Amino acid sequence: MAKLPGIVSTEVGYIGGHTESPTYEDVCRGNTGHFEAVKVEYDDAVVSSEDVLKLYFEIHDFEQADGQGPDLGWQYLSRIFYTDDEQRQVASTIIDRLRAQTYQVRTLLEPAPKFWPAETYHQNYYEKKGGQPYCHTRRKIF
Repeated sequence: MAKLPGIVSTEVGYIGGHTESPTYEDVCRGNTGHFEAVKVEYDDAVVSSEDVLKLYFEIHDFEQADGQGPDLGWQYLSRIFYTDDEQRQVASTIIDRLRAQTYQVRTLLEPAPKFWPAETYHQNYYEKKGGQPYCHTRRKIF
């Protein structure tokens, strides 16, 4: 996602939940209620929220009910945490369009709660490891 023109920054972290400053280990235990997430900041003069969200749907499995690829569990479920009504409406329209094409969209939309940055070793993970993502690949839908 960081390679899309107009993306200002991406940051891996945890969102939602009921504890302050969760760690990866806390979230993996499944008792904090947090999701693993990527916070994406973009320049809407360069890229639209629609284009960002379309890419989101192309780079993860929004039909998987129990996680993402081999990563199973509550914290990996497909969600969009929107920060304004325009993002919510655009995401809802894209989901409706996908469902009309018979996709079984499992992604839920929720207002964005507090975001907690993940540990440094999680940031830019694939770039650091020099590899391809193991839990998702891009599939052209739009």
